[in-house]
Amino acid sequence: MRLNRRFASESVHNRRWALLGLRIVMFCGAVAAVPPLAFAATRENVNAGRISPHNTHTANDWPQFRGPGGDGISLATNIPLTWSSNQNVKWKSSVPGLGRSSPVILGDRIWLTTALTTNVRTFAAGPDRMQQAERVVIGVVCLDRATGKQLYHKELFPVDNPPAVNFLNSYATPTPVVEPGRLYCDFGTFGTTCLDSNSGEVLWKRELPLQHFQGPGSSPALFKNLLILVRDGGDQQYVTALDKETGNTVWKSDRPQFKTPVPIFRKSFSTPLIFEAAGKVQMVVPGAQWFVSYDPSAGNEIWRIDNGKGETVAPRPVYGAGLVYLSTGVFSGKPQLWAIRTDGQGDVTESHVAWKLPSAIGFMASPLLLDRVLYLLSDESFVTCVDAASGEILGKVRIGGNYAASPVYAEGRIYCFSREGKTTVLRADKELTVLAENQLEGTVFASPAFVHSAIYVRTDSHLYCLSSEAPTAAN
Repeated sequence: MRLNRRFASESVHNRRWALLGLRIVMFCGAVAAVPPLAFAATRENVNAGRISPHNTHTANDWPQFRGPGGDGISLATNIPLTWSSNQNVKWKSSVPGLGRSSPVILGDRIWLTTALTTNVRTFAAGPDRMQQAERVVIGVVCLDRATGKQLYHKELFPVDNPPAVNFLNSYATPTPVVEPGRLYCDFGTFGTTCLDSNSGEVLWKRELPLQHFQGPGSSPALFKNLLILVRDGGDQQYVTALDKETGNTVWKSDRPQFKTPVPIFRKSFSTPLIFEAAGKVQMVVPGAQWFVSYDPSAGNEIWRIDNGKGETVAPRPVYGAGLVYLSTGVFSGKPQLWAIRTDGQGDVTESHVAWKLPSAIGFMASPLLLDRVLYLLSDESFVTCVDAASGEILGKVRIGGNYAASPVYAEGRIYCFSREGKTTVLRADKELTVLAENQLEGTVFASPAFVHSAIYVRTDSHLYCLSSEAPTAAN
């Protein structure tokens, strides 16, 4: 997600403050499908190195933030190219409360986290707007994928006088992760839980409190028998793994030492990316000042890179062909994209940075990597095409709007969802030809899910199922 404001007359300190905590990582007609181009993703190369929650990549599931591989690449087919509020909407279902997490989908069910708030007040904190509820009840909603009908709404964590969150954030922003029979929800300092995904029964709960400053944002990840959580707060910074059967702590790794003594500049909202590279499974977790690769089985550090001034990192990394691509987050007021070789050991700051791009990446939207080409969505609404090996810019187009959701690739196209409800569909090549512009009612912060032949778009009040199939009865 992003903050589309400029404070040209303010100090770098205030610019950083304005962008803290906004990971609110968080977002069909008869037109013929556009064929993937030669250097765009194919079914053979999009899966290389990725590790999904249950080690399969299908067009019928969206089990975690950014899909099966955690990288925004969908293998779904017959995805709609055009829609509106009354065209190619299979169903539209009201979602109680407010949450800016993405929907996760497995089989015939959809899950979304949400928060019911009472007596919310807004106030200014520096140049930023905050919101604080008198009471919040955080929970999860389960819907039927075919009809949008609500199957259950489970209230999980009631909290009186919760800490304030940024007005672009919510109390239910981290995206859950699902596997057969189990749903794992993490709400940062407010609690972590595992549910029976079919019934909504709570199987275990944990609380690992920390100081977010502007609300939670890091989404959990699954690896074998472990649930991986990132706790990058102002008061403490660590990565931990819980036994997914019991919720007990298996390992905990503190982050490297920081240069800054200011707690608010130590926080981040990143989500781990797990992949196989250099003969081993690695889990890369960017954070303030440091990019770190861990062994997800035991939490041991493999390598680290000191990026110097980065903080408040939101985008999830992407990996391919021996390079992992990471955002620095707020970096002297502007994020950078770094390409890192993954075959290092220890501190590899001086030896393993392949290239840096000082612009083009946004504060919140994660990048797309399609074979040898990166696609970046910036705060200024530019989509930039970059050679993944060299960092050379190959093409750029401005599509307008404000962006929070990360882009998604499907069938040779790139889908970019603006906060204003407009989706711009581009051809996945260096010309970045605009194929369609589609408008929905509502505000879009969450990254959508692409499953089977449909797109599931969450607004602040509804979940849309967009499909060229005949619509069902309105919900």
